[in-house]
Amino acid sequence: MLKLENDRLARLKPSFATRRAAYSDFTFLDDQAHDLTPGDIVLARIDSIGQHQRIERPDGRKAKLMCGDEVVLACGARYAPDQFEAAAPETVGPASLVAAGGIAGVVETANVRVRQATGISIMGALHGSDGSRLTLRRYAMDTMPRSAAVPVLAVCGTSMNAGKTHTVASLVHGFAKAGRRVAAIKVTGTGAGGDLWSYLDCGAHFAADFTDAGLASTYRVHAETILESAHRLVAAAEASGAEAIVMEVADGLYQAETAGLMESPSFKRLVDGVLFAASDAMGAQAGVAWLQKAGYLVCAVSGVLTKSPMAVRETVAAVGLPCPTPTELHRRQTIEWLLQPDEGRVLPKVA
Repeated sequence: MLKLENDRLARLKPSFATRRAAYSDFTFLDDQAHDLTPGDIVLARIDSIGQHQRIERPDGRKAKLMCGDEVVLACGARYAPDQFEAAAPETVGPASLVAAGGIAGVVETANVRVRQATGISIMGALHGSDGSRLTLRRYAMDTMPRSAAVPVLAVCGTSMNAGKTHTVASLVHGFAKAGRRVAAIKVTGTGAGGDLWSYLDCGAHFAADFTDAGLASTYRVHAETILESAHRLVAAAEASGAEAIVMEVADGLYQAETAGLMESPSFKRLVDGVLFAASDAMGAQAGVAWLQKAGYLVCAVSGVLTKSPMAVRETVAAVGLPCPTPTELHRRQTIEWLLQPDEGRVLPKVA
């Protein structure tokens, strides 16, 4: 175990994923760690610059990376069909920066369109003054009781880049314009700040994601752990004074962790209604059918397909649901409609 000197600590580049950690706790470095687990906070050296040329700092600024930089990362797996599939590292030594938000992983597969991953060496696991290993879980937000009185609208989709985050941001802006205190949370994905900054920019008075609940990512994480994280985030959003909660569920319905979460009876009880994001009518039809069979109230379809009036017409004909554009989601009338009671539920069925 090595004692970390103050001048070395001052040179470290922190990352978004580790933003809740108290850097005053960084006391020792275990450079012999061979039992790393997801969520462990590690010190790593940049060895080669590849796909990720910058690291996202806790404040959202993208800091340029140089070979030899030492960075503070969280161990985690990554699911990103448009970039990398990666496992969480288990030992010190060679690895990769698999997400600019500050995730250290071991690349298993990569999309042919991306550059080789930025290479790192994990120098060791960080420990506190008492010798205990530091993890994201240690700094997670507190667990709070739920009131179950605040409506929760979930946004999920066919895949990455289907327009989920833009749909969430548009809904948030609509709630804010309508004078509603709205919270936005992201319950699955890989640690990065872009989505949270988008929620806040659009008017959310509270924004948080699974990293706030102690997870670096949710890929290859046990379903019960993800579910506990989701409940923690919803309870924190309620405690913030929100009058409505918009929840993003990352990736597509066929992604294993997303499917497992959406199929959970406990998770279904969290959700009052769903907007489904898709790129085309066929994807929308398949997704809406999946959700309705699972017992969800699907209120509308949105996402990338709303860029095309033709795709909207096809989707409305295929699924029999409204397909509001982002501009339409900004309107008070849409928000009022989403909050209409129906048979004791907060969100309405759509004929």
